[in-house]
Amino acid sequence: MSASAADRARYDRATSHLEAPVAIVDLRAFDDNARDLVRRAGGKPIRVASKSVRCRALLERVLARDGFAGIMSFTLAESLWLAREGFDDVLLAYPSTDRDGYATLTSDPKLAAAVTVMVDDISQLDLIESVRAGTEVVRVCLELDTSLRMLGGRVRVGALRSPLRTPEQLAALARAVERRPGFRLVGLMGYEGHVAGVGDAVSGRPLRSRAIRLMQSTARRELATRRAAAVRAVRAVADLEFVNGGGTGSVQHTAAEDAVTEIAAGSGLYQPRLFDNYTSFRGRPAALFAQPVVRRPGVGVVTVLGGGYPASGAAGPDRLPVPYLPEGLAYDPQEGPGEVQTPLLGTPADDLLIGDKVWFRHAKAGELCERFAALHLVEDDRVVDSVPTYRGEGHTFL
Repeated sequence: MSASAADRARYDRATSHLEAPVAIVDLRAFDDNARDLVRRAGGKPIRVASKSVRCRALLERVLARDGFAGIMSFTLAESLWLAREGFDDVLLAYPSTDRDGYATLTSDPKLAAAVTVMVDDISQLDLIESVRAGTEVVRVCLELDTSLRMLGGRVRVGALRSPLRTPEQLAALARAVERRPGFRLVGLMGYEGHVAGVGDAVSGRPLRSRAIRLMQSTARRELATRRAAAVRAVRAVADLEFVNGGGTGSVQHTAAEDAVTEIAAGSGLYQPRLFDNYTSFRGRPAALFAQPVVRRPGVGVVTVLGGGYPASGAAGPDRLPVPYLPEGLAYDPQEGPGEVQTPLLGTPADDLLIGDKVWFRHAKAGELCERFAALHLVEDDRVVDSVPTYRGEGHTFL
């Protein structure tokens, strides 16, 4: 029996008492992925990106391991909730306009000590100050624009995030933070998504893959130099507690920069399909969902219930989940994954019966949790626990 067939048999046995649709996390794969992230980080702590996990129990599990420290959150409401739940080091990765949240943060000493907010514009400081409801000091992190600029700035590669690109711009905002009573600058962050979140070994696209590798090599060199200068400039203004960088796809490269003190990662714990296309590492698929076979329309065809769970980002085939187990199934190109039914084509379809499960992998990591209230945790061939996702706890945070 092949490894994939053995995994399918384990998952089917483990969930035989559960009705599909159902989502699982293979704990052995999850823990193996965590160990590999720590290995790649080379001794620097990993801050877990909560948007890529979206399950409190699994955040607790990974943070109990050596090599992981702190959470990178995605909204202020989530940050405050995590702090209330006992997580004492939460870095908000995006600026917020949550006025009620800032009023709460500035009036609660426990929350103010646990949460660090992101700022890249003086107007964001003004907003926080305008709704301040207490005297607690607000911990602030600045974000560096990591994008690669070429041809005199006419070509830009990277996400549209912070407007702060140069050491001088960062130092100027750092001085503005330090001059304001009630604010303290504690960190600097830079997320190189064009390196960390773009695979460099695209199946069937050798020329594109070579171009991506060349771009990423250029981007890493340029950013390492500019980030080091930015850190020096900001440290001349404030005594930083941390400098955060990276992502699952760039852990070992970012960790090699002396200026960086910690790495951000999260998707690598679940290993969604978008992270299969890297030459520098290979994770194990840990988060899966199953849909039940509800029809057998003909030879070589089965239909499963629903399954049309597209991921965020620019629309395209790479944003779709993929049928995973049994191997050899593919979407009908005329229908794709549907809201209420999904036809699947391939010879394995003839061995599937009504009620059997087909296992899928989501394109992105934590977004799977927006579709399910619970994750069933699998060890070997049994479910050892069932834990709520954020949605299962009554939270969406977006």
